[in-house]
Amino acid sequence: MKKAPKSLNDWVNGLQRVGSYTFTREKALYELAVEAGTLEKALQRLNTQGRILRLRKRFYVIVPLEYQSTGTIPAEWFIDELMKYIGKPYYVGCLSAAALYGAAHQRPQEMQVVVPDHVRMVDKEVVRIRFLRFAGMSGALTQLHRTHTGDYPVSTPEWTAIDLIRFQKHYGSMDAAASVLTELGEVLAAERLAVAARCESRSAYLQRLGWMLDFLGFKTLTGPLQAGLEGRNPSYVPLNASLKQRSGIRDKRWRIVVNEQPERSL
Repeated sequence: MKKAPKSLNDWVNGLQRVGSYTFTREKALYELAVEAGTLEKALQRLNTQGRILRLRKRFYVIVPLEYQSTGTIPAEWFIDELMKYIGKPYYVGCLSAAALYGAAHQRPQEMQVVVPDHVRMVDKEVVRIRFLRFAGMSGALTQLHRTHTGDYPVSTPEWTAIDLIRFQKHYGSMDAAASVLTELGEVLAAERLAVAARCESRSAYLQRLGWMLDFLGFKTLTGPLQAGLEGRNPSYVPLNASLKQRSGIRDKRWRIVVNEQPERSL
């Protein structure tokens, strides 16, 4: 019979040696074969020392020595394991996805993760993960992104562009979205954008995105997108749905009421 590790610290060191940076309280209890009270004291001790970080009540991240000054490893190292623990489908999206594609002007201080229903955010001093709810996320276009510990799903550049409009209310204005789209537009493709648009049921998001891309000088990207929208015969919508002010110049191409003039940071 295999001898159990002498201590929680030895066990954590063993996990790290094989490239594993997360564990649950249940797994530790099972593999260490100790009393719950004894384990809890050991967990609190290592957490205080900065060797581990508790993200959820029973979910822990291992912090290697070289990361103890920051208090945690990069969130992308453990996001997939965290979401398996939470039991929700997900993809990394919005500003976090845009940064991976080179649109880092508005690099977020938190990881933004899209989920189908409510998940309480991770809000620690050293790491923040915000969960953005999108009931229709099963139709999202994603691709795998490789990290030090494995792969996790990220929205494609074109779907990321749609999400920047979908979750615009988190920014308060269109300015941040305009700044990110200025950089993200460089990696978008017209046909891929049209394909992504066919997977999006809310025409208003596509109308706003099309207007923004034209405004930012990417009109060569929007022909197929606009053609697809014509078949839907959408109604006029305000550019910024968060504003009480709903009047403004009417753009016939996108059927947009320009109730806010975005400003992009250069």
